[in-house]
Amino acid sequence: MAHPPTPGPPGSDPSGGGPRAGLRVLDLTRALSGPFATMVLGDLGADVIKVEDVWHGDDTRRWGPPFQGDDASYFLSVNRNKRGLSVNMKTEPGRDIVRRLAAASDVLIENFRPGTAARLGLGYPELAERNPGLIYASISGYGQTGPSAGLPGYDAVAQAVSGMMSVTGEPDGEPVRGGTSTADVGAGMWAMIGILAALHARQTSGRGQLVDVSLLDGQVAWLTYVAGKYFATGQTPGRHGSAHESLTPYQVFETADAPLMVAVGSDGLWQRFAVATGLEQEATDPRYATNPDRVRNRETLIPLITRALSSRGCVEWTDRLTAAGVPAGPVNTVPEALAHPQVIAREMVTEIDHPVAGPVKMLGSPVKLSAQPASIRRPPPTLGQHTGEILAEMGFTAAEIGLLRQDGVVR
Repeated sequence: MAHPPTPGPPGSDPSGGGPRAGLRVLDLTRALSGPFATMVLGDLGADVIKVEDVWHGDDTRRWGPPFQGDDASYFLSVNRNKRGLSVNMKTEPGRDIVRRLAAASDVLIENFRPGTAARLGLGYPELAERNPGLIYASISGYGQTGPSAGLPGYDAVAQAVSGMMSVTGEPDGEPVRGGTSTADVGAGMWAMIGILAALHARQTSGRGQLVDVSLLDGQVAWLTYVAGKYFATGQTPGRHGSAHESLTPYQVFETADAPLMVAVGSDGLWQRFAVATGLEQEATDPRYATNPDRVRNRETLIPLITRALSSRGCVEWTDRLTAAGVPAGPVNTVPEALAHPQVIAREMVTEIDHPVAGPVKMLGSPVKLSAQPASIRRPPPTLGQHTGEILAEMGFTAAEIGLLRQDGVVR
């Protein structure tokens, strides 16, 4: 079993008392998938040590503009609640520092290309020999096994290869990438699920295990009912724009002034929708009586709905449909969404002081726990910000730390 984390200096609070308080996470990741996973663990109270090189650090520090202080807003968005250690893993002393940290950690997460960690002497078998309780999570493009395992992994390529991009976009348009990096963030979430499952199993076995997650697997898993329809029919799924291939009406409609999303997910909702929009005649039309009927006859139904909704504005239709119990809402821009009263009430926008950038706005945690809520305690670290602090906790003297800095092993 891994040793418990060594307490930080007086006044520091690496855990904040969250549900994962007392958990030490060694973060060897960069870009988005891994940092997202470790940020969630940090939000839940874990002491996350982010390891970066001594030159430039995580590539996303330079993925801008925009920049806030010295770093890109991209980096700042997924690296809070972490302590920063800058170490040169191309040197043996640097690798030894990481190995010693792994020996005293509960979880290690890396997203190198498969084989890289092993070549550095930081693979799972080597580290588990010294720390049998270690949960070792590897995030890669295609997984640790299979004919494509050695290929580099990028979000957009995973969206494409998985089939996800083929079902995204307008029917007569080109396949498009999702508006956010769904393969990366999805892989981070799958890694979180695997890590939490492995931690639970460790309570009885006393042993850790390898968690192997890939961007491709995560996207294929998200095909869900789309793949199910293909399995059932043998027909290649296509693109439906904002519409749903299995429900009607369930799509964006133009109103008199702005687009409106309507989600009629049952026959009861269809009756309410029809009455609220003045389509009482269609509500009793046998061509539209059930959802399968409406799906089969959507080419005649959608123009009728479009015509009806064009008579009023988006806000008025939202109010009318909501009052009727029909799910509907405007297609908000990002600023509109972040200013939504419900988003504000749920504390999904927050602010923290950064030592260089000053006040930085960021998204809150969507995990609302009644007894041990998530918390944002630390801003994203500057490069190597906590190197001395962490090395001191490991037992290095001030003179030894100075020598490591002088030799370029740490920053």
